[in-house]
Amino acid sequence: MHSILMRVVASAGVLIAAALPVSAHHSFSAEFDQNKQVTLEGKVVMMEWVNPHSWLHIDVTQPDGSVVRWKIEGGSPSVLLRKGWNRDSLPTGTKVKVVGFQAKDGSFRASSRDLQFPDGRRMDLGGSSNEKDPTK
Repeated sequence: MHSILMRVVASAGVLIAAALPVSAHHSFSAEFDQNKQVTLEGKVVMMEWVNPHSWLHIDVTQPDGSVVRWKIEGGSPSVLLRKGWNRDSLPTGTKVKVVGFQAKDGSFRASSRDLQFPDGRRMDLGGSSNEKDPTK
Protein backbone atom coordinates (compact mmCIF):
# COMPACT_ATOMS: atom_id res chain seq x y z
CA MET A 1 0.00 0.00 0.00
CA HIS A 2 2.83 2.38 0.87
CA SER A 3 4.48 1.89 -2.55
CA ILE A 4 1.20 2.61 -4.36
CA LEU A 5 0.76 5.83 -2.41
CA MET A 6 4.35 6.85 -3.19
CA ARG A 7 3.75 6.21 -6.91
CA VAL A 8 0.60 8.31 -6.88
CA VAL A 9 2.36 11.18 -5.09
CA ALA A 10 5.37 10.96 -7.43
CA SER A 11 3.13 10.88 -10.51
CA ALA A 12 1.17 13.90 -9.30
CA GLY A 13 4.43 15.78 -8.71
CA VAL A 14 5.64 15.03 -12.23
CA LEU A 15 2.34 16.18 -13.75
CA ILE A 16 2.35 19.43 -11.77
CA ALA A 17 5.98 20.14 -12.70
CA ALA A 18 5.24 19.46 -16.37
CA ALA A 19 2.28 21.85 -16.32
CA LEU A 20 4.21 24.82 -14.88
CA PRO A 21 5.89 25.93 -18.14
CA VAL A 22 2.54 25.80 -19.93
CA SER A 23 0.79 27.91 -17.32
CA ALA A 24 3.68 30.39 -17.27
CA HIS A 25 3.43 30.97 -21.03
CA HIS A 26 1.73 34.26 -21.89
CA SER A 27 -0.81 35.07 -24.54
CA PHE A 28 -0.50 37.86 -27.10
CA SER A 29 -3.15 40.02 -25.45
CA ALA A 30 -1.54 39.69 -22.02
CA GLU A 31 1.70 41.27 -23.15
CA PHE A 32 1.15 43.19 -26.41
CA ASP A 33 -1.32 45.93 -27.35
CA GLN A 34 -3.21 45.38 -30.60
CA ASN A 35 -3.86 49.14 -30.69
CA LYS A 36 -0.14 50.03 -30.65
CA GLN A 37 0.95 48.95 -34.12
CA VAL A 38 4.56 49.88 -34.84
CA THR A 39 6.60 49.91 -38.02
CA LEU A 40 10.31 49.68 -37.31
CA GLU A 41 13.22 50.00 -39.71
CA GLY A 42 16.66 49.18 -38.43
CA LYS A 43 19.72 46.98 -38.47
CA VAL A 44 19.96 43.51 -36.97
CA VAL A 45 22.07 43.38 -33.82
CA MET A 46 21.41 39.75 -32.99
CA MET A 47 18.89 36.93 -33.19
CA GLU A 48 18.30 34.88 -30.05
CA TRP A 49 17.21 31.31 -30.81
CA VAL A 50 15.63 30.56 -27.43
CA ASN A 51 12.44 28.90 -26.21
CA PRO A 52 9.61 29.57 -25.92
CA HIS A 53 10.09 32.52 -28.33
CA SER A 54 12.97 33.77 -30.41
CA TRP A 55 14.01 37.41 -30.04
CA LEU A 56 15.24 39.64 -32.86
CA HIS A 57 17.23 42.64 -31.60
CA ILE A 58 17.36 45.61 -33.98
CA ASP A 59 18.80 49.11 -33.64
CA VAL A 60 16.33 51.72 -34.86
CA THR A 61 17.53 55.27 -35.56
CA GLN A 62 15.05 57.87 -34.29
CA PRO A 63 14.30 61.16 -36.11
CA ASP A 64 16.60 63.00 -33.66
CA GLY A 65 19.50 60.68 -34.54
CA SER A 66 19.43 58.66 -31.32
CA VAL A 67 19.41 54.87 -31.61
CA VAL A 68 16.93 52.67 -29.76
CA ARG A 69 17.35 48.91 -29.47
CA TRP A 70 14.09 47.04 -29.96
CA LYS A 71 13.44 43.40 -29.07
CA ILE A 72 11.02 41.71 -31.44
CA GLU A 73 9.38 38.49 -30.28
CA GLY A 74 9.17 35.76 -32.89
CA GLY A 75 8.20 32.12 -32.93
CA SER A 76 10.10 29.32 -31.26
CA PRO A 77 13.26 27.99 -32.93
CA SER A 78 11.34 24.93 -34.17
CA VAL A 79 8.69 27.18 -35.77
CA LEU A 80 11.40 29.28 -37.47
CA LEU A 81 13.14 26.17 -38.80
CA ARG A 82 9.85 24.90 -40.27
CA LYS A 83 9.40 28.29 -41.96
CA GLY A 84 12.79 27.99 -43.66
CA TRP A 85 14.95 29.97 -41.25
CA ASN A 86 18.44 28.99 -40.17
CA ARG A 87 20.92 30.63 -37.83
CA ASP A 88 22.47 32.51 -40.77
CA SER A 89 19.19 33.99 -42.07
CA LEU A 90 19.76 37.38 -40.40
CA PRO A 91 23.42 38.36 -40.24
CA THR A 92 24.38 41.24 -37.96
CA GLY A 93 23.97 44.55 -39.77
CA THR A 94 21.18 43.38 -42.10
CA LYS A 95 18.64 46.15 -42.73
CA VAL A 96 15.08 45.06 -41.97
CA LYS A 97 11.58 46.45 -41.62
CA VAL A 98 9.31 44.94 -38.99
CA VAL A 99 5.61 45.58 -38.52
CA GLY A 100 4.14 44.45 -35.23
CA PHE A 101 2.51 45.42 -31.96
CA GLN A 102 4.28 47.15 -29.08
CA ALA A 103 4.35 45.81 -25.53
CA LYS A 104 1.59 47.09 -23.26
CA ASP A 105 4.15 48.49 -20.83
CA GLY A 106 5.46 50.86 -23.52
CA SER A 107 8.93 49.29 -23.55
CA PHE A 108 10.88 48.83 -26.75
CA ARG A 109 9.51 45.33 -27.31
CA ALA A 110 7.05 44.13 -29.92
CA SER A 111 5.54 40.96 -31.32
CA SER A 112 5.61 40.46 -35.05
CA ARG A 113 5.21 37.95 -37.82
CA ASP A 114 6.27 40.20 -40.69
CA LEU A 115 9.90 40.93 -41.52
CA GLN A 116 10.84 42.62 -44.79
CA PHE A 117 14.21 43.17 -46.45
CA PRO A 118 15.07 46.30 -48.49
CA ASP A 119 14.73 44.29 -51.73
CA GLY A 120 11.11 43.45 -50.86
CA ARG A 121 11.64 39.85 -49.75
CA ARG A 122 9.62 38.86 -46.71
CA MET A 123 10.11 36.27 -44.01
CA ASP A 124 7.57 35.14 -41.44
CA LEU A 125 8.96 35.59 -37.92
CA GLY A 126 6.38 33.15 -36.64
CA GLY A 127 5.47 35.40 -33.73
CA SER A 128 2.08 35.78 -32.14
CA SER A 129 -0.39 38.24 -33.47
CA ASN A 130 -3.90 39.12 -32.55
CA GLU A 131 -6.92 39.52 -34.81
CA LYS A 132 -5.38 42.39 -36.75
CA ASP A 133 -2.91 41.44 -39.48
CA PRO A 134 0.03 43.84 -39.10
CA THR A 135 0.90 43.53 -42.79
CA LYS A 136 -2.41 45.01 -43.95
